[in-house]
Amino acid sequence: MNQTPNQNPAADQPAAQPRYSLGLDLGTTHCALSWVDTEASDGEKVVQGVLPIPQLTGPGSVEDKPLLPSFLYLPHESELAPGDLGLPWAAGQAYAVGEFARTRGAATPIRLVASAKSWLCHPGVDRRGTILPAEAPAEVERVSPLEASVRYLSHLKAAWNQAHPEAPFEQQQVTVTIPASFDPVARELTAEAAQAAGFQQLTLLEEPQAALYSWIQQSAGGWRQSVRRGDLILVVDVGGGTTDLSLIAVLERDGELELHRVAVGEHILLGGDNMDLALAYGVTAKLAQQGSRLDAWQTRALAHACRGAKEALLNDATLDAVPVVVPSRGSKLIGGSIRTEVTRAELSKLLLEGFFPPAQASDQPVSRARAGLTQLGLPYAQDAAVTRHLAAFLSRQLGATESLEGFGVPQPYAATFLHPTAVLFNGGVLKSGLIAERLLETLNGWLVADGAPPARLLPGADLDLAVARGAAYYGYVRRGRGVRIRGGTAQSYYVGVESSMPAIPGFEPPLQALCLAPFGMEEGTEAPLPEQQFGLVVGEPVRFRFFGSSVRRQDPVGALLDFWSPDELQELQEIEVSLPAEGRAPGEVVAVRLQARVTETGTIELEALPVGGHERWKVELDVRAEALAQVPA
Repeated sequence: MNQTPNQNPAADQPAAQPRYSLGLDLGTTHCALSWVDTEASDGEKVVQGVLPIPQLTGPGSVEDKPLLPSFLYLPHESELAPGDLGLPWAAGQAYAVGEFARTRGAATPIRLVASAKSWLCHPGVDRRGTILPAEAPAEVERVSPLEASVRYLSHLKAAWNQAHPEAPFEQQQVTVTIPASFDPVARELTAEAAQAAGFQQLTLLEEPQAALYSWIQQSAGGWRQSVRRGDLILVVDVGGGTTDLSLIAVLERDGELELHRVAVGEHILLGGDNMDLALAYGVTAKLAQQGSRLDAWQTRALAHACRGAKEALLNDATLDAVPVVVPSRGSKLIGGSIRTEVTRAELSKLLLEGFFPPAQASDQPVSRARAGLTQLGLPYAQDAAVTRHLAAFLSRQLGATESLEGFGVPQPYAATFLHPTAVLFNGGVLKSGLIAERLLETLNGWLVADGAPPARLLPGADLDLAVARGAAYYGYVRRGRGVRIRGGTAQSYYVGVESSMPAIPGFEPPLQALCLAPFGMEEGTEAPLPEQQFGLVVGEPVRFRFFGSSVRRQDPVGALLDFWSPDELQELQEIEVSLPAEGRAPGEVVAVRLQARVTETGTIELEALPVGGHERWKVELDVRAEALAQVPA
């Protein structure tokens, strides 16, 4: 891809560095924005803060809060008075984001958009389509998961600009966090939402890494006394929509400690949303025993009320119960609103025993045969037990540190799972001491039974703000200041190559998997494949099949796999394209060499260069329906 030489001498001068590094936690249930003043910071002495976010808390009432609830309310045109939804930067807004959206939507869930982040990574729906609220009747306005994300990010940007007009958001360095298990499609959608909201200098960062960055920053250099060479840190992040599991190894090179991310769990749609539903069903059963039966609409409203009760109980250990109100659907149904409560005992029983039950290290998540017909919705994990998902993750990653240079501590020969030596918790769910203790107790039981010492708990920061603070610190680290976690891609990535063979009735040509990006390939780097030539079909519709693996770490760029097990490679989203023929006959096979690149946002780009020609075809592993084709210079 040619670039025209810049004729402006001023453009040759290095651009001024943004003063602030901004970190945005785009969460399933909350968003937050933290900042690092890079001019006032020096080395590991970092000047950092959290932005108070103005938001509606009631009709016409605006307050500053550290968290922006990730809820969007779409009121009826006659529901509120003119000006009720006004913000300091948007007087005529027709929707509400944040605290008021959450509380208003708890009573009218058919107008409430929730869990947009979970829908954004759902491959079974049109994430650009107007599908939310998912169960709203036809007369209710709907938005896409992408648009809901744009509105949250736009709100955060406007809040920053109001507070810091001297340092416009568009001129600052911005890091937005995503689950470690997000595939390239979900990463690309997140980046697109940020760009649509007006973000100019964008980087994506995995949430577990952000949590560890926050721990490092808050230690003010003391982290080196808390960990040592050979430590393996397990980051457990149980948030509103997902459970994220990551392993980060502590290495020593040239006398200095380094941190390397070595494993990432699968995308587990299991978190606070599931727990809210569990509490709602528990309260529904309690009400039924008392003679009050709820319809489906009221149960949905109750789930939102239970979310507030859960957060209140987790945030305040002195509370024994929190009242909840079930809105009425009219006297013919239940004769008015019902008042009940969620008790701490109910919370502990439903959450502790339902989501964190005792388990063995050899356990696997339970799967069941699914019904032939199902409602369209989020693909929640079938097994709600976080402990079993953790056991499966550690067993699957048993060999993750075998060839890790500078680690120096091999796993015991008889080990049945990978042994963490330290644990860092993150996510609002783990604010509960009972849940955190149960999870650590379960893990240490496995370790002792496997002949290993128990893992120690690393003291964490504010579990609601750690991800945003870590993201802001990461932007500071990217300037060569502070401590960087080395990680790169969370998987190895492959593209399918169809074998050339005569037609055989009943058989499809065998498929090989070509490694494009090995595990840990750094963002913003390229990987020329060896001098292999492949045939590229141009001028007619073709399919590109991509695969990912979190366990094959040794495959180099250009490795061509003939066989693999279902546990080794998982197929990602297929891309159908028609590459420009550029003067060739439709369907012609062009001899090409391949080159892969990992973008700054984690997207995989595959570029094909014809042998002896000047064209370039590029296919991105993202959500666009067409490939981007670069034609002759």
